[in-house]
Amino acid sequence: MTERVVILGAGVVGAAIAYELSRLKKFEITILDTGSPAEGSTGAALGVLMGIISRKTKGRAWTLRRRSMERFPELLAELAAAGQPVPHNPHGILKLIREPEELEKGDRLREIRQASGWELAVWDQGTIQQQCPQVQAENIAGGIFSPQDFQVQPVPLTKALLAVAQQNGVRCQFGVAQPMLQCQGQRCQQVVTEQAAYPCDWLIVSAGLGSLEITKSLTETLSLGPVLGQAFQLRVSLDLEIPQTFQPVVSFEDVHVVPLGQGEYWVGATVEFPDDTGEISSDEDLAQAVLRKAIAFYPVLKKAEIVRHWSGKRPRPNGQGAPVLKGLAGYENILLATGHYRNGVLLAPATALTICDWLLAPEAIAF
Repeated sequence: MTERVVILGAGVVGAAIAYELSRLKKFEITILDTGSPAEGSTGAALGVLMGIISRKTKGRAWTLRRRSMERFPELLAELAAAGQPVPHNPHGILKLIREPEELEKGDRLREIRQASGWELAVWDQGTIQQQCPQVQAENIAGGIFSPQDFQVQPVPLTKALLAVAQQNGVRCQFGVAQPMLQCQGQRCQQVVTEQAAYPCDWLIVSAGLGSLEITKSLTETLSLGPVLGQAFQLRVSLDLEIPQTFQPVVSFEDVHVVPLGQGEYWVGATVEFPDDTGEISSDEDLAQAVLRKAIAFYPVLKKAEIVRHWSGKRPRPNGQGAPVLKGLAGYENILLATGHYRNGVLLAPATALTICDWLLAPEAIAF
């Protein structure tokens, strides 16, 4: 028997859920969004997939990362085979380390990962200068290099997932009016917009900060707060770059430099919280500080042209860990897949697979 699934939110998480469910013949899927695909936090993300290099080694935090990093190479291959290749930087991630004791922790992490079949390498200063002459390594102790982590461009990824999902029969409706949930007892019966009504056997809320408006009338209060991030796209004249085919993402003290090719780079991102009144706005000083830090360890950026400067708000759960991935208390058929904070792109595949698992075996849903 076909089950009707409505997904609210067409960012990278909602798109990944739609795609994975579309591969299962059991479901008839509709995805709705009040805006355009990837218009919210997905559109502002850098897409740096720090999975294996993350210090998370156990519990849900590591399980989701591991599952995503296992799925991502397959996912990109499937999308490419379906005519939707996704731009990405496959050269790995190099995380620079300032203090020698932190490098020792990196070596212990390498041992843990290798025991599970993942690759990590601990590089000293000399190795970094040899492998990545574009990096200024004088003031660091060394770095951790992860060849299996990488970077993917979030907007093309989201659009590719939706395009192939549509090929598989998913119905997509964008720019709809704010959806209203019509519930009876412990079940959501349908989602209603000004344009149409969408009956559902399952409702999945994956709308980031927009999830607050969707769920405000329900029994359980979803608590999310915005955390703003600013980032830049820079362009360097090709004659200024050190000729180098190996160009991994480089991260130092939470500042990322993402080579895009042809002298283009993404640099980011700030982490800016609301003030005491709940207001949040871009802080120019923090943005400039990110640029200065990036230039300090990636000197070619000093002569770069700023092509684009953007910001976006990440959905951060209050009072619980990210993401919010569970059934909504008091309802039998509403699932929350939101509040991924800074890891929406990284955790999208694992989130989507978790939703698939739950819909195939509802008794496993966590409430």
